[in-house]
Amino acid sequence: MARKYVARDFSKIKDPTRLFDLLENYELNYPEQTVALGGKQTGKWQTYSPKEYREYANNISYGLMALGVQTGDKVAIIASNRPEWNMLDMGIMQIGAVSVPVYPTVSENDYKYILNHCEAKVVFMEGAEVMKKINAVKDELPACLQHIYTFVERKDYETFDQFIELGKQNQNPEALQNRKDAVMPNDCATIVYTSGTTGTPKGVMLSHNNFITQVMSLRVIPSAWSNRVLSFLPLCHVYERMLVFLYQYLGMSVYYVQNLGTIAENIKEVVPTMMSAVPRVLEKFYDKIYDNGKKLSGFKQKLFYWAIDVAKEYKIESCDRTLCYKIKSAIARKLVWNTIAKGIGGDFDIVVSGSAAIPSHLVSFFTAIGMPVFEGYGLTETSPVIAVSQRLKFSREAGTVGFPLPGVDVRIAENGEVICKGPNIMLGYYKSPELTAEVIDKDRWFHTGDLGKFTEKGQLMLTGRIKALFKTAFGKYVNPQVLENTFGMSPFIDNIVVFGENQKFPVAIVSPNFEFMKLWCSRHDVEYTTPEEMVKNKTIIARFKREFDKYNAQFGDTEQIKKFDLVTDEWSIGNGILTPTLKVKRKVVEEKYQENIKKLYA
Repeated sequence: MARKYVARDFSKIKDPTRLFDLLENYELNYPEQTVALGGKQTGKWQTYSPKEYREYANNISYGLMALGVQTGDKVAIIASNRPEWNMLDMGIMQIGAVSVPVYPTVSENDYKYILNHCEAKVVFMEGAEVMKKINAVKDELPACLQHIYTFVERKDYETFDQFIELGKQNQNPEALQNRKDAVMPNDCATIVYTSGTTGTPKGVMLSHNNFITQVMSLRVIPSAWSNRVLSFLPLCHVYERMLVFLYQYLGMSVYYVQNLGTIAENIKEVVPTMMSAVPRVLEKFYDKIYDNGKKLSGFKQKLFYWAIDVAKEYKIESCDRTLCYKIKSAIARKLVWNTIAKGIGGDFDIVVSGSAAIPSHLVSFFTAIGMPVFEGYGLTETSPVIAVSQRLKFSREAGTVGFPLPGVDVRIAENGEVICKGPNIMLGYYKSPELTAEVIDKDRWFHTGDLGKFTEKGQLMLTGRIKALFKTAFGKYVNPQVLENTFGMSPFIDNIVVFGENQKFPVAIVSPNFEFMKLWCSRHDVEYTTPEEMVKNKTIIARFKREFDKYNAQFGDTEQIKKFDLVTDEWSIGNGILTPTLKVKRKVVEEKYQENIKKLYA
């Protein structure tokens, strides 16, 4: 059972004004902390103390100054999560240069565009795949790019270790202090390029103050006893990066997983008290837990699934739980929930879910078993949090994203769009004042492009994207995201995208959950062969049809998905269908399966 929340005391902590102030604050305020950062790159955990972290950051600053990097110059980091990422980020920002994170999974064209657009002077990269892409466009990179370093030994480029040695040989504390003193809170700290799912990537300029105000507003959410974090979402994404700044302000140890496939193993090794996630990861956890019940038999299996159903009905507010439910949950906790939590590992105070809407039954389930889920909402342009579940009454209601963050003014425009104003709003899009003017109006209101409404209690509820809405041939508007979120609850469906612009009815392209299909086939005496054969199997298609009938019953006739196509291609980050935070790129799916969609309407 989860421990009780204990508020932190910030009375003796000096408030930072720039992001690199977090380094000194960490050492001064948490002298007992022995691990600031940890990573597992070669099968063994490598950790760094707050002092070592700051020393690395300073040597990076010295090295950059030795290379002639000036205030405002851009330095790119192309790497997955690792302690060196944070060291570079701080070392870049504390000399007044601008940190430019780039996903290691983007295309050659994206590397060429981003590095030219920001006029990068220095690049740090990792991995053979990144190097292959960089080498392919090397002759088209900006003339100002004079130095490329790699985290691994490669004959073509100097290494990160050699760069650190350059910094050690050129230490100049006085010059570094002068550069730090010259950095103002509202200076641009970083340029974060959007994933470019709908066109050319846009460079979002965020200041030190954008992030610091987020940290100061969110600092009360983790409990005082929460001190170990497991991190696996990409630091290139502003969501995880902001949270890591928060962790450092709170003196928490941050451990980076080896890869997405080792999350379960790393949870047991680190025993984290906090982590962030996206709904797809939590869904995978839930699916695995659910499938484990199939290994049981008789009464034990019935008890297990009864407890699962009780957890899915869990009400976050105790006043919403009936006496009957409290009795059932006490039994379920003692006999099943505690065992599930022990199997997952960790000592969770909080799990923050963001990037996409999370099904309400997952919020209830994980909260019930001792992994309290807090949902947040925001965009890169808002640094990123606009609203988040908090430790306030009725702030964590499933289906909502909580109350607006303190200091952030949120309103619903006449067209239903969520708009906001506050210290979290970006400086603008780099070199694109006209694009900035499209989303930030003359009164400084940022237009999110999201549709939403407030509940009676004041929580923000998201209802879709303005651009995602489509009108059928009969003039009826359909919100595909509502359909996708609902149908996505089916254990048979891994991902689903709904289409129907100017057509008679909505249709869907479905990426099935083949692991679940295998289990279903084994229980129903259906021979499972290959994904290619199974999506054509009449029994499987009939089962999916019944699944669609079940969920279609929740919608009006004009909204119902009349036809669907099961596809066998893997939807992944590597092939460009999923974003780094595991959201489906609608346009990519539409282009890839345009012939499938045409056949559905034939």
